[in-house]
Amino acid sequence: MNPYLARLFALAQQPSRRIIGLMSGTSLDGLDVALCRCKGHGTQLQTTLEHFATLPYSAEFRQRLRAISQPTVALQDVTILNAEVARQHAEMVLVCLQSWQVAAAEVDLIASHGQTIWHAPRHQHQQAGFPHHATLQIGDGDHLAALTGIITVADFRQKHVAHGFEGAPLAGYADELLFSSPTENRLLLNLGGIANFTYLPAQPTPGLPLTTDTGPGNTLLDAVTRQYFPGREYDENGAIAASGTAHPALLQELLSHPFFAAPLPKTTGPELFGPDYLHEAQLKTGTTSLPPADVLATLVELTATGVASAVQQCLPEAERPDVACYVSGGGSHNGALLQALQRHLPTARFASIDALGIPADAKEAVLFAVLANETVAGNPDISLGKICLP
Repeated sequence: MNPYLARLFALAQQPSRRIIGLMSGTSLDGLDVALCRCKGHGTQLQTTLEHFATLPYSAEFRQRLRAISQPTVALQDVTILNAEVARQHAEMVLVCLQSWQVAAAEVDLIASHGQTIWHAPRHQHQQAGFPHHATLQIGDGDHLAALTGIITVADFRQKHVAHGFEGAPLAGYADELLFSSPTENRLLLNLGGIANFTYLPAQPTPGLPLTTDTGPGNTLLDAVTRQYFPGREYDENGAIAASGTAHPALLQELLSHPFFAAPLPKTTGPELFGPDYLHEAQLKTGTTSLPPADVLATLVELTATGVASAVQQCLPEAERPDVACYVSGGGSHNGALLQALQRHLPTARFASIDALGIPADAKEAVLFAVLANETVAGNPDISLGKICLP
């Protein structure tokens, strides 16, 4: 038997596995690296975060990733970045392991989300000849496995799409395993480039848990900050947005997009909610000269309204006062956004996901470690990703 297959067979039967979860989101700020100990699987799963780090990308690399996530690109650029992203991620993993004084041989698996460069659910691509969903992540798992010597589970979204689902968000599978509570209704809100949440009711409920995207999270906020404030990648703590005033007409035009009226669950990405979407809304409302602080304030309201609208669709009004909302992602550090969310959902109890034992910045990477654990050792219903041998 191939010794790596024998190794895979053995680690699937171990009582626990050490797994490195990798996450690089649409914000493109860097790679989140989480070393987790996953004991058991399924409803018996116990996950401990042993180490976590975020390694930033260079400005030049961020720009190349943004350039590749466009409707028309050079195929050679995609091909090269597919390998280059994986090689950079492998190097970052080895740097982390060295700093944590953990040998690669002591790690059972890498769980790599890769870098989404285009997400195309059928409602978005509207190709009559292809009535299915599609998505593309780069950062090839074979390169990661070969360069680190660690068996790698990668490309998680493809099987989700292959079975007829939209490929995003995937958080719900792991959210249910990690954060369900028999005594508390929980809404796990991730404010990444795109905002999404998982609703976990305390009591089993038909059709739940539900995981859905709600619209833009940080993607437009970051883009506007970069445009008007060179040298800044994001609006720290939402300070600029807090100094501005939301423009009602612009906000209404942004919210008129059909995505917001679509039923739950749904998925989207920066392909839809990019700078062109904002610019067209500004042209229609005569707000192209709006001060940057007011644009950011309007976008904060857009994110908060999208989240609140989806929550209101998901939760009966009587249940909203009884829900605890645990926030993660880059937007969890945006004070202006958190205040807006509290205004729109005044009866919800907001807290950082830190309160449940996982740092807000680490949650997504931990979730992919959990998904890899389930793929190798758990229920085949949660079998996502391709297994790449060194």
